[in-house]
Amino acid sequence: MSSHLPNSVTTARVVLLCGPSGSGKSLLAARSGLPVLRLDDFYKEGDDPTLPQVAGSSDIDWDHPLSWDADAAVAAIAQLCGTGRTSVPVYDISLSARTGSETVDFGGTPVFIAEGIFAAEIVQRCREAGVLADALCLSRGAVTTFRRRFLRDLREGRKSVPFLLRRGWRLMRDERAIVTRQTALGAYACDRDEALGRLAAAAVHSVPEVVDGLRVREA
Repeated sequence: MSSHLPNSVTTARVVLLCGPSGSGKSLLAARSGLPVLRLDDFYKEGDDPTLPQVAGSSDIDWDHPLSWDADAAVAAIAQLCGTGRTSVPVYDISLSARTGSETVDFGGTPVFIAEGIFAAEIVQRCREAGVLADALCLSRGAVTTFRRRFLRDLREGRKSVPFLLRRGWRLMRDERAIVTRQTALGAYACDRDEALGRLAAAAVHSVPEVVDGLRVREA
């Protein structure tokens, strides 16, 4: 599925917001006041045969990019940037299943956020399509994210407690590598306050695209 949009029909651009699970992406996106596309709704369903497993375990690795439908997410972003509307799945994490679909309508907004742990995976594709405003990786420290993630997932009943503990310890050990990968894919690592500043700048079309730390184009 192609994600390319001719510049002549692009009416909006996207800020991709990634970061380790539990880093506060959803809260930050809500605080920004910008429209938000939830990239977690593009997870594959639990019976999908292509789902990856955690090495040495029977657990599905929901933190691996192959557990997520990148093509569908890019197509939805491209349509939102071109028309302001798209249909997206409604995903129930506790069931590992899509429970329906809904129409997202961002109207004439010039910038919106697409947030999720896999957002960095599509930075290059959005840049090539000419729709990228900025890409941010929110990082708050492994202990903080472990606590936030476990309490959130427990409160929402996302998975069983043993699964959440196994996943939590694994992600805490891997957090530095996760941030390193996301920044290597083109996301800019920052804390909450700097992220809010860059989101505010993107809203008025003043965030430059950055490649390897160099400002290459002003919006």
